Amino acid sequence: MIGMPSASRLATAALALILCAGMPAYAQEPAVERLSVPGPIMFGADTYRLSWSSHPSANYYKQEYLPDGQTSERFQQMVLVEATLQEADVERVVASQVQWLDKRKATDPVVNYAILKNPKTGEAILDFLLSSDEPKLDYVVEWNAYRYAPLPQKDGKLGVLLFGITRRAYGDDSTNFLRALKATRPQEIDALAKYALPAVAPRSME
Repeated sequence: MIGMPSASRLATAALALILCAGMPAYAQEPAVERLSVPGPIMFGADTYRLSWSSHPSANYYKQEYLPDGQTSERFQQMVLVEATLQEADVERVVASQVQWLDKRKATDPVVNYAILKNPKTGEAILDFLLSSDEPKLDYVVEWNAYRYAPLPQKDGKLGVLLFGITRRAYGDDSTNFLRALKATRPQEIDALAKYALPAVAPRSME
């Protein structure tokens, strides 16, 4: 059995309210690099390589990065980079994600979140926890920290850049994962807040 799709893919339904239409199917697509961020990406002591990408609409790009030996179907760590070119703002995108999480609470009692804002930069970090809500799937607990930043466009408008980290545990490992998260979470969020965001340059490719 495989675990649930990453929160990034699950949450596309919510982000679609602002960024694009529809949620992509959870099917493995070729990892086409479209953001000028080929990797590898170094975060903490780990190295992440491009593993999956999607370009579901003209203005929306998604790329996922995994450590060597991990797969999209069953991973423990992930870095993701997303960008929208259409006019949007961080506050609205975060609000849409929170709305999705609030709705998910009806079927997932693990859901919990916090929002950290940086008024000086206009950025925000959404720190959230969720679990699989499909009984037929292997039980998964997933913690995410998504950093949203304004993304200046050539026409002077602002899009949104998302740089995020995901941590997962499966089955019986979930209890120890949640216990350890109490200590590791503040360190990970601090590292995310201080991380030098990649200079994305989205481009369309046939």
